[in-house]
Amino acid sequence: MDLKRSILQEIKTKSFDGRGISLYIKRDDLIDPEISGNKWRKLKYNIALCESKMKEGILTFGGAYSNHLVATAAACKKASLKSIGFVRGEELNPESNSTLRRCKDLGMELLFIPREEYAMRNDKAYHETVGADYPSMQLVPEGGANYYGMIGCQEILSEIDKPMDHIFVAQGTTTTSCGVLFGSNDKQQIHVVPALKGFDSLAEMNTLFLKTGIDKETIEDLMERVVVHGDAHFGGYAKHTPELIEFIRAFYNEHEIQLDPIYTGKAMFELMRQLESSEFNNSSVLFIHTGGLQGVSGVEKQLGEKLFQ
Repeated sequence: MDLKRSILQEIKTKSFDGRGISLYIKRDDLIDPEISGNKWRKLKYNIALCESKMKEGILTFGGAYSNHLVATAAACKKASLKSIGFVRGEELNPESNSTLRRCKDLGMELLFIPREEYAMRNDKAYHETVGADYPSMQLVPEGGANYYGMIGCQEILSEIDKPMDHIFVAQGTTTTSCGVLFGSNDKQQIHVVPALKGFDSLAEMNTLFLKTGIDKETIEDLMERVVVHGDAHFGGYAKHTPELIEFIRAFYNEHEIQLDPIYTGKAMFELMRQLESSEFNNSSVLFIHTGGLQGVSGVEKQLGEKLFQ
């Protein structure tokens, strides 16, 4: 995968005039059409582990519109590995939507399981049971939320040669935000914008750090630099408002950068709202574009019109 495609792009707007604000976007959305953004970061070392253990492929988990499932299917196909996806909702099938259809076309075996069973997807005992049923497959948690996914995301900041004071990132499983935080320096603030309503970002990040073996003292020091913007969910996961859609379209028209209404659109909306404060004067700000544009088609179907003209 050519990570050089992930350029650092400066964003200029009149509201920054005379305030000394420098805003940049790390364009991870350009890495690959389907394995874009944080998806490749989180899969990179999981795939390497799979190959080193001489497993046949990767087994992972996701919902009906999971970007992670599509990215896993595409990455495994490129690596000549098998892929199996446990999908939430036994009422679904491979033809239920474009996301699942694409997974099938990429060669992923889709298994549709009851929501009650899917709720156990992070339980150790459940992983042991699934692992016993599929001994030739490497299990990867939903969203790539493990040590290997985190260290893949840790590399993002190492590709940036400009000093950054504030770093904004959309948050789902916390894998990307934990990796970015772990790869940052002690003078940088990490701003996380959770897509889930009522999501306890700090607790979830702490849990993932503990699972990766990082000591509690280090975790406490890291978490002091996290700022949570928990009210930018626009009603909850995958929900949106006319205001958000209007913002995404206006941003595209001005900067020719697509955002999605599930993750990056909400995070960028919140970033721009925060930058109205004088607190950010004379500072450099980084937005990490985590991709997720595969989900735009589903939103367009809901709206009955194209997001980007």
